[in-house]
Amino acid sequence: MKGITKAEMDIVLLLVKSPEVIYNANSLSKVVGITPMGTLKILKRLEEEAVVKSKRIGNAITYRIASEELYARKYVSFILAREAHSASPQIKRWITEVKKIKNAEIIVLFGSILQKQNPNDIDLLLITNKTIFSQLQKEIEELNELNIKKIHPLYQTEEDMIKNIKKRDKPLLNAIKGVVVKGEEKFLDMYNESRKE
Repeated sequence: MKGITKAEMDIVLLLVKSPEVIYNANSLSKVVGITPMGTLKILKRLEEEAVVKSKRIGNAITYRIASEELYARKYVSFILAREAHSASPQIKRWITEVKKIKNAEIIVLFGSILQKQNPNDIDLLLITNKTIFSQLQKEIEELNELNIKKIHPLYQTEEDMIKNIKKRDKPLLNAIKGVVVKGEEKFLDMYNESRKE
């Protein structure tokens, strides 16, 4: 993993956090804020490294994460962890706090905490399974007793999450664009499953 640029990191994060969107170099460039040629250059390099793969749809060449490749999985997991690591001190404080949660397979911090200096509450996407759901609820209740800001949880099973991404559920699509605190590889599995027809 050579020096990863901010633009490269933004492209990878956008691809993995937007499984509902089919991106080409032009549409990616508009969101990331660099030229289509610059975006294409990054995508070609990522494709050579087997991080992304391309597919022709009509006249456009679209890109997605090559999540079946081990290198791509490690690369994307690193990028997701790097995003959390380079967050602002306020966000890092909550990352540290919610990392204590044991009964969630994936934890994503999203919502107003990522934009506001003083949010009303802390939005968390928590992916769990039915057997440990009650323990997870108890953990959230305990954290809410200790903290001034209350955690507002969005609970999902993996199956629910994949189904809701496929049906373009807006609250969930908004949530997965947050900062992944735990379960980077599982998050990538979810991306992979949600892309299947």
